[in-house]
Amino acid sequence: MALLTHIVFFFFTFLTSTLLSSSSPVPDPELVVEEVHKSIINATRARRNLGYLSCGTGNPIDDCWRCDPNWEKNRQRLADCAIGFGKNAIGGRDGRIYVVTDSSDNDVVNPKPGTLRYGVIQDEPLWIIFARDMVIKLKEELIMNSFKTLDGRGASVHIAGGPCITVQFVTNIIIHGLNIHDCKPGGNAMVRDSPHHFGWRTISDGDGVSIFGGSHVWVDHCSLSNCQDGLIDAIHGSTAITLSNNYMTHHDKVMLLGHSDSYTQDKNMQVTIAFNHFGEGLVQRMPR
Repeated sequence: MALLTHIVFFFFTFLTSTLLSSSSPVPDPELVVEEVHKSIINATRARRNLGYLSCGTGNPIDDCWRCDPNWEKNRQRLADCAIGFGKNAIGGRDGRIYVVTDSSDNDVVNPKPGTLRYGVIQDEPLWIIFARDMVIKLKEELIMNSFKTLDGRGASVHIAGGPCITVQFVTNIIIHGLNIHDCKPGGNAMVRDSPHHFGWRTISDGDGVSIFGGSHVWVDHCSLSNCQDGLIDAIHGSTAITLSNNYMTHHDKVMLLGHSDSYTQDKNMQVTIAFNHFGEGLVQRMPR
């Protein structure tokens, strides 16, 4: 167990069942596994062939966008860089860029324009970036709407000290480059989840990222630690997920894939876990 907590590189493709129904996002999962392996081999060969002239790392996700010196002018290209079961998560690729300029979260029913909460609840696709370094202490769960990207590149962005991110019954979500830590339960409150709806939320678990009935979700290059429950939990029929390049430390229940053996909808869950760092101070569920 001590050895597991210090793994620098970990690659694992998770299938909860080899018998997948036709409604599953990927009817032939073995093809996805082969595709992931090929992408890693090709990236490694390209790096070796070019030697010191290459900006490549051998990591196909990073090499997809980091070799572009003008990546900040073409942020949405990141949406084409995922591998595995979540590779079709486009997030807000086809929408406009929304800039978070206000780190406050004072009103969770009528959030102010410029805040993170205002951006994530919109119906339209949005690629959400941050104007500067900031620490965002959420008052309640950040309930995301479909077709959203949280892109923390170019700033040091912390979601910390309050409830954190919930991906519930939505699709096409990308979460990249955020520091998510010290997450607490929220709830027993009214919270808005779209421009047209808000409702009563019961007590949440205090996860870093909670994926509940979500699909086409990619969490990449996030730092996660010290949350009340799980760092990343994917439950209740969630599928088509890639968790990659994340740095996880100082936590008990790290990652949960499927919450119960009796919940039959989880039999079709498809998750790729690649290039993550399971680091210091972790105890269990790496993953479970």
